[in-house]
Amino acid sequence: MEAVSIVIPAFNEEGAIQTVIGEVREILHRHGTVPEIIIVDDGSTDGTAKMAAAAGARVLRHRSNRGYGAALKTGIAAASHECVLITDADGTYPAEYIPQLLDKLERADMVVGARTGANVKIPLVRRPAKMVLNALANYMTAAKIPDLNSGLRAFRRDLVMQYFPILPDQFSFTTTITLAMHCDKYAVSYMAIDYRQRKGKSKIVPWDAASFFVLILRTVMLFRPLRVFSPVVLLALVVGFAKMGIDLSHQPNISASAQLALMSGLIILLIGMLGDAIATRLGHLNPNAVVGVKPDFLLPAEHEEEVKHATGRRD
Repeated sequence: MEAVSIVIPAFNEEGAIQTVIGEVREILHRHGTVPEIIIVDDGSTDGTAKMAAAAGARVLRHRSNRGYGAALKTGIAAASHECVLITDADGTYPAEYIPQLLDKLERADMVVGARTGANVKIPLVRRPAKMVLNALANYMTAAKIPDLNSGLRAFRRDLVMQYFPILPDQFSFTTTITLAMHCDKYAVSYMAIDYRQRKGKSKIVPWDAASFFVLILRTVMLFRPLRVFSPVVLLALVVGFAKMGIDLSHQPNISASAQLALMSGLIILLIGMLGDAIATRLGHLNPNAVVGVKPDFLLPAEHEEEVKHATGRRD
């Protein structure tokens, strides 16, 4: 297993931080890896930083509370290793899955711990909104995303840092990076994990669902604007043609409302196509967009033999 930096953002988590650090270190030591554990204290008012330092972690501190995403950016930028794994400081993500995530990263650009295991303790009040947001994200990215905003994931440092300008400073960091990587056709793998009951009070409130909804639309607009514009265009055209049919069945003229609906559909379609052309052009300028990843079933040795056979090369 290669060297890894574990980045853990923390805000007022003095009650759980030492347990989380100890659990992560123990499980990776058991697999022969000495991890770099980075705790980013995001302006805590309790003893989070002191507890983390006492547990032997590398502690970075924000002078004020800047947000979950800002803490992750700080930790990722400061990481010493190319392989980075993020997790939460509240003890909800079991560290036992970390070695498997890191192993899967050899054949993916990002591996996400999807909270779909047998023992998942997500509050019932948050589940309906989560299902709706997941369904929207699946449509917008044309991908199957079992867990949109899981806080346990492993990835390559330079790959995620290219998205720093568009990644928000709040809880929507994980949602945005998931959408962005799917839209850019990176290899994102998911692994079912359990999710424990949270220690302490959650920082997420129910009305954050509306913010996540807007975020999904904004992010997809940057990468695949036609996925947003197409339903609007279709609706406008259906209304326009339906009204035109009604008009022509009663009189030889087409009403202004039908013309307005049809023209609106055409204008929105042209705007969407322009946005899609710009997004495609910018994607082609991204040097990382052409990186290929071996599928899970193709081992390096087998891949080498296939290349030799295809090219007729012999050692």
